[in-house]
Amino acid sequence: MTMAKTHILLVDDDERLRDLLRKYLVENGFFVSTARHANHARELMKIFIFDLMIVDVMMPEEDGFSLTESIRNGPVRFKDIPILVLTAMGETEDKITGLSRGADDYLSKPFDPRELLLRLQAILRRSQGANEKPTLSLGQVTYSLQFNRLERDGIPIALTTLESTLLKIFARHRGKPLTREDLITEYEGDLNPRTIDVQITRLRKKIEADPKLPRYLQTVRGKGYILIPDA
Repeated sequence: MTMAKTHILLVDDDERLRDLLRKYLVENGFFVSTARHANHARELMKIFIFDLMIVDVMMPEEDGFSLTESIRNGPVRFKDIPILVLTAMGETEDKITGLSRGADDYLSKPFDPRELLLRLQAILRRSQGANEKPTLSLGQVTYSLQFNRLERDGIPIALTTLESTLLKIFARHRGKPLTREDLITEYEGDLNPRTIDVQITRLRKKIEADPKLPRYLQTVRGKGYILIPDA
């Protein structure tokens, strides 16, 4: 993943710092979304897929440690996002707290933006190396977990946000039957069993040679659905 393709979510209640960091990161090739507080971040995470998060610790209502921990214990599509926490607290104990609750790195304020940039680049390199994700073969269709991309003969197949998220969940749990309740829990959004069935039908039209006789995204009677790739 190149920096130009990296979507960062910046969570900080300090509007001035938030805007300065967003501008600096954009100038250095990142795409950046910003959130004012933890719940705002969660709302954005339901809409977009982020490659990395920068989270301020000292925020009202819910601090960055709590947000980080909830992400690590949350749905599949969130829990692997690399997180760097920012804080004015520089004590060793605070750093240990942040790292023990799921942060990948820690930067104390005030800091040089160039150091932030280097740390982000290092996190992304580690993340890509530790989470080398396969490309799944589904007949003439391939699905890249790394880029969350579906292609047929090298040509991208358009997916809606919901289709993309569901396919990513299936891919991460490939070979394992998932109930509708499993999918609703993993999605953690406005989803119901009927909507899932409709989305499965749409995904099959994009994946299967014969959507009425699915080979890859199969129904498991009495349980739900399962993705069975060739490799």
